Amino acid sequence: MLEARYGLGLYVSRGITLVRGAGAYVWDSDGRRYLDCTAAYGVASLGHCHPAVVEAISQQAATLIACSGSFGNDQRAQLYADLMTVLPYGLTRVFFCNSGAEANEAALKFARLTTGRHGVVAAQRGFHGRTAGALTATWEPKYREPFEPLLPGFTYIPYNDEAALDAAITDEIGAVILEVVQGEGGVRPGTTAFLHRAQQLCRERGALLILDEVQSGFGRTGTFFACEAVGIEPDILTMAKGIASGFPMGAVALGERVAKLSPGQHGTTFGGGPLACAAARATVRVLKETNLPAQVERLSGLFFERLRAIPSHRIREVRGRGYMIGIELTEPAAPYIAAAQERGLLVLNAGVNVIRLLPPLVLTEEDITLATMILKEILR
Repeated sequence: MLEARYGLGLYVSRGITLVRGAGAYVWDSDGRRYLDCTAAYGVASLGHCHPAVVEAISQQAATLIACSGSFGNDQRAQLYADLMTVLPYGLTRVFFCNSGAEANEAALKFARLTTGRHGVVAAQRGFHGRTAGALTATWEPKYREPFEPLLPGFTYIPYNDEAALDAAITDEIGAVILEVVQGEGGVRPGTTAFLHRAQQLCRERGALLILDEVQSGFGRTGTFFACEAVGIEPDILTMAKGIASGFPMGAVALGERVAKLSPGQHGTTFGGGPLACAAARATVRVLKETNLPAQVERLSGLFFERLRAIPSHRIREVRGRGYMIGIELTEPAAPYIAAAQERGLLVLNAGVNVIRLLPPLVLTEEDITLATMILKEILR
């Protein structure tokens, strides 16, 4: 009631209040348990309240909470070093911020500063955030049109269309921004040929390739970053969501083709703060020590196999990569998302007719069995 009274109403209420989480499960205010295949839109990568993350945040909160980028900090310095062990080849510098939209906003600025060109090629069905620059790169008209005019110079091409990409990258284009797996746009993986062509054309024509791994990064697709599985080396990589297991954080990694930046050209008050860095360090450490990306690769194959075996005329296609799963239906998904919630399974949409699953990476085979059983029950 208080949220409805004082909030802005910018979110469609799911009708339950979540008050506790542990691993892949959350509990509502009535004490009912749900298998959470939303992971709070993909941020709870290690599951809810992972002990290593809780301990890291607790210890840091008792040590130092705030430290701006004007001063060095031990947690920030160590996180830089930790990321260098997992980032794709060629990415050697990092800027910390607070969200995926901020990361993409910074990436677009860095590309413009480097190339001196204002043009940007983005993909249809792409989603990159809701701030002005990131929103301009986002294709869906319902997000953009109420706030136009936005930034000029953006071109949208069909995803995975190599010919359209070739035609769009002119000498006015400073950046191409793509998701390796489109999330909001329906959970659509990029083809290896398309992504390699984007890299080749950017190199040849002086543009920078920005890969948006805000949703697909940090083990979600079965490798630390989705671009690794297709052998792509971006000039700029944007990250957020799973980077700190639910603590708000974003980051931008830069390669050698991106210009060196000067003090004042960009900045943030909270980015790279000690609490966020401590949570991110714990996340990276657990991902590496437990090899969770490999577990995602193994168990997601089982998940896809079971979902594709559901006998339902309502299912048009099951697609995605790792724990980015889209079930495209022949009808609107909303009633089935509600039905799943009634049975103790939380899932998302990706457009009107796609059920989207973004479970924590700690999902077990038993959890997969439960999720499949509920989805089979509601979709048959």
